[in-house]
Amino acid sequence: MADRLLEAVTAGVRHVDLGRQLRVGMPQSPNHPQFWHTLPRRHGDMVRADGGSAANDMITTGTHVGTHIDALAHVSQDGRLHGDADATDSCIGGKYVEHGVHTIAPMVCRGVLLDVPATLGVERLDGGYEITVADLDATVARQGVAIEPGDVVLIRSGWSQLFEQGQPYVGGPSGVPGVSEAGATWLAERRIHAAGADTIAFERLAPGKGHGLLPAHRVLLVESGIYIIEALDLEQLAAEAIHEFTFVLVPLNIFGATGSPVRPLAVVSA
Repeated sequence: MADRLLEAVTAGVRHVDLGRQLRVGMPQSPNHPQFWHTLPRRHGDMVRADGGSAANDMITTGTHVGTHIDALAHVSQDGRLHGDADATDSCIGGKYVEHGVHTIAPMVCRGVLLDVPATLGVERLDGGYEITVADLDATVARQGVAIEPGDVVLIRSGWSQLFEQGQPYVGGPSGVPGVSEAGATWLAERRIHAAGADTIAFERLAPGKGHGLLPAHRVLLVESGIYIIEALDLEQLAAEAIHEFTFVLVPLNIFGATGSPVRPLAVVSA
């Protein structure tokens, strides 16, 4: 029997890279260790008898820097993880055996882009702007897409246009746009598999408040078991008005970790 997926790939597909390049000094949440990359050995440091040489690398990084996914072990509420798991007991030998990133299966599923700035007629949402349920409903209606159970929903705010500027992307005094508790509840009610955004913390950060309160993380990770993907690059999808696509994401299989850097792809017919 012919494999329909292989037939589709053979007929021609292309991808849009939704991940940010990992670079030393890139903007990130101040709550997490930074990404660092160095070359312990460069070409010429050691040369084989035949003239050949090899270089090698070393990286150290937090698991929540760059484009990354939050495992369900990342956030607790009143000492409990998703499914009422005890947050203390779930950490065994310094590893989150229950709900660690190693429990996230590779994703090959339907992806939906919700381009909120396009709905509101702006290039980029203002810092601290809350993406409301009305905004989400209006975007779904304008794009003519239906969100189905098991989808991965990516919410564009346009804030990633500031990524190369560094600190302005982090927000700080300006705040960062995104959904809050009401928007997260709207997503959870649709029983999606994962939610993502083009911002540093997925959800709205109030001006000057930093990461002090993150109610959307509680709603999605703890109460609903929905993964969160942060620091996505959604500009090309928006520019091409690609609102539905095959979404591909594979976390690093790090046992007991609370998150993982990822390089997600949106795959469409060529």
